[in-house]
Amino acid sequence: MTVTGPAVLGLDIGGTKLAVGVVTEDGRTHGVLVEPTRRDEGPDAVIERLFVLGERSIEASGLGSVSAVGVACGGPLDATAGVLSAPLHLPGWIDIPITDLAAARFGVPAFLENDATAAAFGEFQFGAGRGVSSMVYLTVSTGIGGGAILNGQLHRGAAGNGGEFGHVLVRSGGRECLCGRRGCLEVYASGSSIAARAREAVADRGAGSSLAKLPEIRAEHVVAAAAAGDALARELWDETTELLASALTDLVNVLEPDLVVLGGGVTRSGSALLDPVREAVRRDAMAPAAAAARVELSALGDEVGVVGAAAVALDALNKKIHEGV
Repeated sequence: MTVTGPAVLGLDIGGTKLAVGVVTEDGRTHGVLVEPTRRDEGPDAVIERLFVLGERSIEASGLGSVSAVGVACGGPLDATAGVLSAPLHLPGWIDIPITDLAAARFGVPAFLENDATAAAFGEFQFGAGRGVSSMVYLTVSTGIGGGAILNGQLHRGAAGNGGEFGHVLVRSGGRECLCGRRGCLEVYASGSSIAARAREAVADRGAGSSLAKLPEIRAEHVVAAAAAGDALARELWDETTELLASALTDLVNVLEPDLVVLGGGVTRSGSALLDPVREAVRRDAMAPAAAAARVELSALGDEVGVVGAAAVALDALNKKIHEGV
């Protein structure tokens, strides 16, 4: 295989899984590996397994050494300092100097970015957002995060943690969120929250539901049961898509993007999620914004986290080269 230009290692630290891969400047992935995070083991053990996984990925890629490492993780974090301040999905991870650790382990520069912000940049550079000047990205997975590209530039916010779209309020005084507020989008539309709401509904009033027969309820079970005509599952899924669309409508009205991209594990439901959300945004957003904004699923699929982390590193390398650093 002939590769021109730099290849970088992308490391995606999720609450459920670790994903790594080598990405070349054309956005192609090589040697992608995934394994459970097992966050209960604590940061030292998880980071060691992450780095070992990265080393295996470099070897599996067959491309030789990498020029940089990109790390994507949920916040809060300090991307400039390369420090994981206190990620909500990783209890006990306080002030972890992840880029220093990665740079020391792999012997190349390392760069950190919020995972959903990085995913937005990956979609913009190599996925559904190619060719647009403004887009909003939401990852709907274990939690919900997001990122925005405004006028061709990645929006990070004044403190570097902008794009926390999972904490848009969709139901005042509603379910309690890890952020401390009540009624955030994340506690209604994330995969873990869909499952939690389903378990509660079954316990309360779902004896006749097909969900009650399952030893464990996950978000995909709710989607399947809703499609099969289960009334309780249909109610839960309709509430999920309604509240997700409500949050997206607000974002479309405020930012008026060319494109809204939905990624993350819950989007494996495909048209069951996309169709009602797209219809509601078109119906409820202000007319000019609704007409301008397309709503699409991620083009990068399950690899968006790895590609996003790598895209941030590739961009940083290119800037260093351009600046002569």
